[in-house]
Amino acid sequence: MPRRKVSIIGAGNVGATAAYYIAEKVIADIVMVDVAEGTTKAKALDFLHAGPMRGYDVSIQGTSDFSAIADSDVAVITAGLPRKPGMDRMDLLRVNAEIVKSAAKRIAHYAPNATVIVVSNPLDQMCHVAFRTTGFAVHRVMGMAGILDSTRFRYFVATELGCALTDVHAMVLGGHGDQMVPLPRFTTVAGIPVTRLLDRAVIDRIVDRTRQGGAEIVAHLKTGSAYYAPAASVAEMVEAIVTDRKTLAPCAAFLRGEYGIENLFMGVPVLLGKNGIERIVELDLDEAETAQLRSSADAVKKGVDELNTFFTTR
Repeated sequence: MPRRKVSIIGAGNVGATAAYYIAEKVIADIVMVDVAEGTTKAKALDFLHAGPMRGYDVSIQGTSDFSAIADSDVAVITAGLPRKPGMDRMDLLRVNAEIVKSAAKRIAHYAPNATVIVVSNPLDQMCHVAFRTTGFAVHRVMGMAGILDSTRFRYFVATELGCALTDVHAMVLGGHGDQMVPLPRFTTVAGIPVTRLLDRAVIDRIVDRTRQGGAEIVAHLKTGSAYYAPAASVAEMVEAIVTDRKTLAPCAAFLRGEYGIENLFMGVPVLLGKNGIERIVELDLDEAETAQLRSSADAVKKGVDELNTFFTTR
């Protein structure tokens, strides 16, 4: 049986690190495509040289030729400019929309059966670009957001409690930005609600730090943005799809009435499997949580409205 194939568009820090994490799972052959062909080929060879020590024997190809993504099961779009200090994700809207649109056109042409995972920022709006450009079914286009936001939330909770990171399970909904919606009520530590282990002031501080998690890293780096945790999040999603693992996790999905939201990509709990998003899970949110999610949706919609202008003028 032929091995599954994953293509990563953009071989910068996120894309290359995602390729490495996916290789270590030994679940698929990998193609990295980037305009910087020499650098991309060099990274692919470097990964291959590590294979005998790290125990993976998958094929890893680096190229600038998009035809190499043919027959991909999953295509990951990481291409785009990263945030710089003082930049909001929305500052990247127009420039990255052009880049993602170009990548999505090539995916539709060369890999028409692929499931698409969008990583480029501003993520929720870039999902719209990929969705509209590829013309793929809604369950085959999604964004990597909620898994990353949730893993940051998990880390901050575990650090506060001094417990094992793997004991914490968290849920973060909404847009991938300052108005994301961490849900303490749906966050547990070894099955115990975090609300029973930490007081409200501490939880509020953790929630705020989760919302600022990406910006905190950007402020330290000054010339780029996070890539280890985003890449690990991509690898988790790819594994769930390629192995049909049926993972329940928050991802940016196209909503058609779920949570009272129409025609937006938003972070919500989904079941990931070989068909992409196989189910959207609706949580029973209280009034405050619903209000936060609607506010987040309003922020996402503002960017989507700008995208509508982008599409109608091109």
